[in-house]
Amino acid sequence: MRDTAKHQGLRNQLVSLLQQKGIQDINVLKAMQLIPRHFFLESGFEDFAYQDKAFPIGAGQTISQPYTVAFQSQLLEVKTDDKILEIGTGSGYQTAVLCKMGAKVFTIERQIDLYKKTSKLLPKLGFKPKVISFGDGYKGLVTDAPFDGIIVTAGAPYIPQPLMAQLKIGGRLVIPVGEDKQIMTLLIRKTETHFEQHEFGDFRFVPMLEDKNR
Repeated sequence: MRDTAKHQGLRNQLVSLLQQKGIQDINVLKAMQLIPRHFFLESGFEDFAYQDKAFPIGAGQTISQPYTVAFQSQLLEVKTDDKILEIGTGSGYQTAVLCKMGAKVFTIERQIDLYKKTSKLLPKLGFKPKVISFGDGYKGLVTDAPFDGIIVTAGAPYIPQPLMAQLKIGGRLVIPVGEDKQIMTLLIRKTETHFEQHEFGDFRFVPMLEDKNR
C-alpha cells in the first residue's frame, strides 16, 4: 500500500470540501488530511477514495462518506486522551480518525469477517485502539465504562439504554436514530438521570443489527 503525493493532494481537496460543508473542528480536519482513506477500501475503489461518498466494504456494510465521519467526529468534541467507545468498527477508518485526534478508542464490531480484517489492519497502519472487540454494540463495553464519548456508526431503531448508562456525566453520545433514514442525534449526559438531546437532520446508514434480547 502506497500513499503518494497525488493521494495527499486529493485529501487536501477533500478537506477543503468538508470546510465548505461546515466542518470547523481543526482536529477533525487535520486527522482526515493525514489519514490515507484508500488504505481502508478495496483496491478497486482506490481511485474514488477521496470522493465524498460511501462505498461497500463487504458483509453488507459500508465505509461512511467522509462528511458523515467528519460530522459525527465534530459532534463528539474529542479532547486528547478522551475515552471514546465506537459502535461499529467497520473498515476502521472512523477508528483511525478518532485515534489520530488523540482519543483512547474502544471499538466493537458485530460482523466477524470485518472484525478479523480490521483488527489486523489498524495496528499494521500504526493505529492502536485500546480495545478492538467482536460483540454486540447494543450492550456496549461495561467493563471499560464510563466513556467521555460514544459514537454509533450504524442506524439504530432506538437509543440503547446500556450506551446511555456507560456515558460519563458531561459525556456525549452521537447516534443516528431511525429505520429507513436516520436523524443524527446527540445526547449530552447532564446528571445521572438527565440527558440533553439535540437533533441534526437526516442521514442514511446501514442498520445496526438488533439484539434478540432487547
